[in-house]
Amino acid sequence: MDSRKALDGRAIGFMLALCAVWGFQQVALKAMAADIAPIFQIALRSGVAVVLVGIVMLVRRERPTVASGNWRPGLLVALLFGLEFWLVGEGLRYTSAAHMVVFLYTAPIFAALGLHWRLPSERLSPLQWLGIGLAFVGLGFAFFGRGSGSSSAANPALSAMLWGDFLSLMGGLAWGATTVVVRNSRLARAPATETLLYQLVGAFVLLMAVAWSTGQTQVNFTPQVWISLVFQSVVVSFASFLLWFWLLRQYLAAQLGVFSFLTPMFGIVFGALWLGERIETSFLIGAVPLMGGIVLVSGHAWLTQKWRLLVRSKVIKTL
Repeated sequence: MDSRKALDGRAIGFMLALCAVWGFQQVALKAMAADIAPIFQIALRSGVAVVLVGIVMLVRRERPTVASGNWRPGLLVALLFGLEFWLVGEGLRYTSAAHMVVFLYTAPIFAALGLHWRLPSERLSPLQWLGIGLAFVGLGFAFFGRGSGSSSAANPALSAMLWGDFLSLMGGLAWGATTVVVRNSRLARAPATETLLYQLVGAFVLLMAVAWSTGQTQVNFTPQVWISLVFQSVVVSFASFLLWFWLLRQYLAAQLGVFSFLTPMFGIVFGALWLGERIETSFLIGAVPLMGGIVLVSGHAWLTQKWRLLVRSKVIKTL
């Protein structure tokens, strides 16, 4: 029997805090880009988080073993997680933080499609297909609705932003693929800390190698950079993920998924307020159905349940 419970005030507060943190992380990376490259900052935060997660696993006496076989899918998850954040780091060189967070959070769409293909228990409902269609309509408008009066070749700034947006979207695809691998492998039954450890090690090794080979390891250690590194390492890569896994164990995942649209919303607001980013009207028009589609895909079970309760209550009142 599922012992997880419906959302209460504490869970809602935690989810709002998590969405704000996850929405702000791209903004923090972009804000510090002049002093430390986003790729190098992500590599450093992943390395620190590896140590912190390792300490937690030692305290809990969780020791990954070769015999368990978890290392095989763990290697693939590590590669995909590293790829995701390489795309994030590269994309932030060309596009805005707001665009990054919106396109990156298309991951639930790609995960749902992959799980539909791989797991019979994860077949998409009509409401989810509607959400996917809505998301792709919004995605197309957000991408191609800009600069309709001039070609991107004649507008280098637009061309660069579109390239950054594409990298952001590919980051979302890599994130979605990570979810599919975890759900279809031994990692689905492994401790969450073990899966997180594989991901963080992959990001640290891959991004450190990329940063070193491309000359992106120069750092101007200002107080703001130190604060950003602490925030990225301790809050984003360590505490927020542990809190998320705890919420998944305590509360119904379908209800938690309804909050998925808030992270891009926070990202857009923080980008405008902190970085002074200008958000195009066409992008916002595309982002609305995109985020609406993500809500339908992620929270379809909860939304369906609420709809049935509403219809049932109306039927009872008419009797």
